[in-house]
Amino acid sequence: MPSRLTHTRPTGLAIWLIVAGVIGWIAAFALTVEKFHLLQNPGSSASCDFSVIVQCGANLASAQGSVFGFPNPLLGLTGWVAPIVVGAAILAGSRMARWFWWCFWAGIAFAFCFVVWLITQSIFVLGTLCPWCMVTWIVTIPTFYAVTLHLLRSGIVPIPTRLREVAGAVMGWLPLLAVVSYAAVALIAQLRLDWIGTL
Repeated sequence: MPSRLTHTRPTGLAIWLIVAGVIGWIAAFALTVEKFHLLQNPGSSASCDFSVIVQCGANLASAQGSVFGFPNPLLGLTGWVAPIVVGAAILAGSRMARWFWWCFWAGIAFAFCFVVWLITQSIFVLGTLCPWCMVTWIVTIPTFYAVTLHLLRSGIVPIPTRLREVAGAVMGWLPLLAVVSYAAVALIAQLRLDWIGTL
């Protein structure tokens, strides 16, 4: 078991959290605006509706688009503020307690699991790919990987030193890991929906 924490000021992670948070928030804001537009103009199309498959409207109007009784984008408007704040706090020199990292990771893990569920619903149930939703997927997936690997490599999760070193090494391959994840989703969507043929 590690005797002390390392990587207590992960600058690279902090910058990514801010960038991802801003991008995710913008996507959530855009989806919220589209939802308001559709509510005010029944029967109209969303500006992000490009084809029968690549569109936002069907997702926003579906039951999956309001899982908790309100539009999903509202979760993003509030939730994406957390990575921005945490990233800024790290850059400012803050040292977060172990319990704080665990709580932050729990939120990120929830977002990741929710996104995975939404991906499956979009591809296999709704048969659509929502552009702004995909932007959210693009930033959520690597954010989950990055925060998880940080907890492992830093000693926040009490694992043997060798495993911490492995987590630190894998962190360097995080961009490739994210790209492989994107490719897997794109391949599944192509096999299921032939989305390339509709562009």
